[in-house]
Parts: sequence; C-alpha cells; structure tokens
Amino acid sequence: MTEETPGFEEKPDVPSGAVPDDAAQAAAPSAEEGAARAGDAGQTARTAADAGLSAQLDQVRTALNERTMDLQRLQAEYQNYRRRVERDRITVKEIAVAQLLTDLLPVLDDIGRAREHAELVGGFKSVAESLETVAAKMGLQQFGKEGEPFDPTVHEALMHSYAPDVTETTCVAILQPGYRIGERTIRPARVAVAEPQPGAQPKEQAAEPAADEESGGPDEG
Repeated sequence: MTEETPGFEEKPDVPSGAVPDDAAQAAAPSAEEGAARAGDAGQTARTAADAGLSAQLDQVRTALNERTMDLQRLQAEYQNYRRRVERDRITVKEIAVAQLLTDLLPVLDDIGRAREHAELVGGFKSVAESLETVAAKMGLQQFGKEGEPFDPTVHEALMHSYAPDVTETTCVAILQPGYRIGERTIRPARVAVAEPQPGAQPKEQAAEPAADEESGGPDEG
C-alpha cells in the first residue's frame, strides 16, 4: 500500500509556463459563439412568427374586403328593391285613381251640361261643385278649348268641315271636354274640326293684293 503524506493534497498537472486563468479564457470564445448561435435562432424564429402573422393579417383583410363588397351589394339590391316597390305602389295608386275618375266622367259631363243650361241651382249646385273640387284634388284636369290647333294625341274629331278663316286644322267646337291626370290622358277631348278651304289663300296673302289696290298698285318706274 502507498501511504499518503499527511497535510499534502494532490494538484492537477499544469502545463509549464501556463497561468491558472488560461483555461477559462480558452473556453470564453466557445460560450460567445453559442450565445450568437442562440441569438440567430431566436431572430429566425421571430422572423418566421412575423411572417405567419403577416399572412394571417392578409387573409383577414381579404375576407373583410369580400364581406364589405357583399354588404355593399346587398345594400344596393335592397335600395333597388325599395325603389321598385315604391314605384309599383305609386303606379297601382295612379291606376286606381284613374279608374275611379274615369267612372265619374259621365257625372261630370252631366254637371257641365246642367251648367250650360243654367240648371245647376240649389243643393244640386253645391253637391256638383263639391264633387268637382274633390276630383281636382285627386289630380283631374279638364282640357279642350275652341280655336286651339287640332292635336290627334289629345283630341278626337267627331265632326269635320272646311272654313275660309282658318290656316290649319282647328278645333271649332268642343263637344265633350277631355280629361287628364298629370301627363296621362284618360279621355281625349271630342271636338268638331275645320280645315282650310281647298284653294283658299291664307289671310295674310289675301290682304297683300287688297293693300296694293288701295295704294294705287305697285309703283311704276
């Protein structure tokens, strides 16, 4: 057996000329390289995470744009639907009012004839005037006057004649007044028309020779 000398401890072999801190200094670069590699790995992980978040954000933005376009399209369709319903409602109302007033036209014709013959008196006059007022409030308008040019879109000719004192086809008598609601004619005015007499000269042209005769004829050179 080997006996150990008391009071002395064994020490590791140290290279000749080396100081105790040389081993720690040699290990330091390896630790720094590890930390750098760890930092690079962390940066790579953060970059990957940012890329993933950016992709998710793009997907969310795309979905939001699609939903926004869907909402705008639905809103436009709803507005078109509302306008169409409102237009149909107005059309139905106009048709109903026109039908009602059309049914009242014979009564209004009787009132007009009674007025022409001075028979619109007493309580009948009050009722007749009230009925005419209500019809006017509902948009009924009477048209057709003697002397106005004949228009086939609003006049219906029931009688025809020739007259020397007209220069175009003219309404010379209103047999039944016409009625309209706004721009819609519900009954044309029934009229008697007169046309210029064949071969007759217009008044302006006929007046010129008469003026020449009164002045002694044209001047001679």
